[in-house]
Amino acid sequence: MFKFWERNGSGHNDSEAPVVSVLVPVTGEPSDDDLVRMACELVVPRRGTLHMLYVIEIERGFPVDVEIGPATAKGEQVLSYMEELARTFKCKAEAELVQARQAGSAVVREAVDRKVDTVILSVPNRQGQADFSIGQTVPYVLKNAPCRVIVWRDSLTKADRP
Repeated sequence: MFKFWERNGSGHNDSEAPVVSVLVPVTGEPSDDDLVRMACELVVPRRGTLHMLYVIEIERGFPVDVEIGPATAKGEQVLSYMEELARTFKCKAEAELVQARQAGSAVVREAVDRKVDTVILSVPNRQGQADFSIGQTVPYVLKNAPCRVIVWRDSLTKADRP
């Protein structure tokens, strides 16, 4: 079980905050499995709900509702796999595929609409790249989400280690 530390007027208090619903944006990366496992561990004890979201980002030159077959097929495949994984934890899970201009705004919108307690995001660990970047989605969600945000970074694989 995870504990969250909340800050109040008198300083830091170590208190277990209720986690009844969690939103996990999934992308098809290997870290998705870890995110879903963590979310299930958080919500199952309280019979909560895991909301999984796959976002297809649509470039500005196209209508936001344009049909992109390969991206939709990949999203449905990823969500189907994640739903199956959540079932192994006996976790109540809902999956949704959305199209948006930016993933960050879609994640925040879903967090608000679903009134989730926590969003869990992943940051890829790209060892060997010249510049480390967490992209645009994570900072946007950290700044705008009305709930807790947990950021998960993968450990280095043996192949990635110097």
